[in-house]
Amino acid sequence: MGHVPPPKAEQANKTLKTNLFLVLLSALALAGCEEKAAPVGADTRPVLVIPVHYERLVPDRSLVGVIKPSVEADLGFRVAGKIDRRLVDVGHHVTAGQALATLDPLDLKIQTEQAEAELRASVSVLAQAAAAEKRTVELHAKGWTTNAQVEQARATGEESRARFERAQRALDLARNALSYASLLADADGIVTATNIEPGQVVAAGQSAIRVAHSDEKDVVVSLPETLVERARKNGADTAVKVSLWSAPGKIYTARLRELSPAADPATRTYLAKFALLDGGPDVLLGMTASVILSDTSAKAVTRVPLSALFNQGSGPALYTVDVGSGALTLKPIVVERYETDSVLVASGVEEGESVVTLGVQKLDPHQKVHVVSSLSF
Repeated sequence: MGHVPPPKAEQANKTLKTNLFLVLLSALALAGCEEKAAPVGADTRPVLVIPVHYERLVPDRSLVGVIKPSVEADLGFRVAGKIDRRLVDVGHHVTAGQALATLDPLDLKIQTEQAEAELRASVSVLAQAAAAEKRTVELHAKGWTTNAQVEQARATGEESRARFERAQRALDLARNALSYASLLADADGIVTATNIEPGQVVAAGQSAIRVAHSDEKDVVVSLPETLVERARKNGADTAVKVSLWSAPGKIYTARLRELSPAADPATRTYLAKFALLDGGPDVLLGMTASVILSDTSAKAVTRVPLSALFNQGSGPALYTVDVGSGALTLKPIVVERYETDSVLVASGVEEGESVVTLGVQKLDPHQKVHVVSSLSF
């Protein structure tokens, strides 16, 4: 009689056989999947690409500048006198025609009254001379006066008329001088300096208040002699870019307005003033700015690794990839310059195209590829 295994041992043997069978089925299923997927992987090759980006061979140069007014006028009284009031302080915004300061008008009013009295006197003298001249001419016509008397009467009349005109001009000047007792702003702007105080006696034309015009602003920079020609070309042909240190994300435009013909003897730099074309109220005087100068005559090139270059005797070329379809295109290029680990390409590929960077000797233009990574160089 044979040995009969206990029920628990028999059940364990059945469970083990079932697990082995399931593992075998899983392995066969995976093998079948790999066999079906293998043809797809065999038709496409993974490639690394780099995007094409053109930039100028000579890099842009950034120079530090300061915001200053294009016009800053020192205003002064046109007549001498004692300061009565100063109506503005440094930093005040003023408008054209606004009074900035006044003189004591007492002496100027007296001069005006004197000119008015002189005019009234000349009017009386002129009326008397005109009447005498008229009578003399009438008497001469009747033969009762001589020619000498007529000529004397006419001369007296001419002198009276001249004195009347002189009195009129003197009154106009006196009235103008009285109006000059108020110092007025000649344009909209901001007060940057005050050189007078009430009670001070000033001479005619003496600098009293400095006003910077707010309608135009400049960026003033000191140019090294190597960038003078670039600044001249940039400013004359195209607007240069300007950014403020207080708002680096905003770009303004400017044009060269003034360039010093001689270098500063101490710094050996040339003073240049770029007029801001779109500087608003947010651009304050004294702010620090950066002026970006580009070399407009420099060539635009794109840099690719040496490993991307393909040449089998027909000239240098690059493989470009259509990322969507995986199609390859071999394009001949024009090389500007070779460097240690890269090539500067002048033309042949377009901005934004994807260029294969590795294994180009094993590619075929009719082959399909798929991009597994994109590099930046």
